Amino acid sequence: MAFRRLMRGTVPWPTLEGAVRDVMNRYDIESARVEFLDADNWLSTPCVLNDRLFVKVITQQNSLVQGLLTAGRNLGAFSSGREGFFERFDAPIEMAEHELEANRRLRELGINAPEPKEAFEHDGVAVVVLEYLPDFRTLEQLPREEVIAHADELFAALEVAHRNNLAHGDLRGENVLVADDRLYFIDATKVNEASIGDARSYDIACALGALEPLVDARAAVAAALEVHDPADLLSARDFLDFVNIRPEHDFDAAALKGEIEKHAA
Repeated sequence: MAFRRLMRGTVPWPTLEGAVRDVMNRYDIESARVEFLDADNWLSTPCVLNDRLFVKVITQQNSLVQGLLTAGRNLGAFSSGREGFFERFDAPIEMAEHELEANRRLRELGINAPEPKEAFEHDGVAVVVLEYLPDFRTLEQLPREEVIAHADELFAALEVAHRNNLAHGDLRGENVLVADDRLYFIDATKVNEASIGDARSYDIACALGALEPLVDARAAVAAALEVHDPADLLSARDFLDFVNIRPEHDFDAAALKGEIEKHAA
């Protein structure tokens, strides 16, 4: 966590306070209770205003780290025998605007995502404002039976996005929220739409990797097969080793491969 804080950097307090006050002025908030989140996040400083608005402050250092992570992910894609399909941002405001646009597109497709409010620049940083979902749990916080109940929904939502040339690119348990018994997707990254086929396989591999520790390989693959055919899972299998070396994932890749190959046979 200390290394992640170093990579994420810190926002000078006057800038952070000014960004929050800017949000308050834009939404006619006279007084605010601000909760800064100790999130395991390299790409922003997040906070919640009055349990109403979710705010991310994005710095130039966050933009630089996103570029470094993108280069590493593209190397991982190459190691899986595919072209790199992750794209970097050149400035913090591009990151903020992408998050708004990704949430907007998901919602247009009928996929749950926090309502996008706006993105703006303040004193050299970018600020993105989203709806805050109270009383949510992440996918990895659910008991096994609830994860199984939502697993088909997870793959079905991804398939709708993929059919419309939209991929998540960073799917993991903490980026899938459950509120009011519905799945919400957050923190989609930027991928090249021309490579949507590979990005689709990568998303499926990430979903399998997120589910396996929670429900086991057999149940994860069974849920995927409710939406995808075995050929789709064979394509996703090529990404499992790459996904598993990322620090956000820890799953039994061999068990998943075995289940996929059993059904493919």
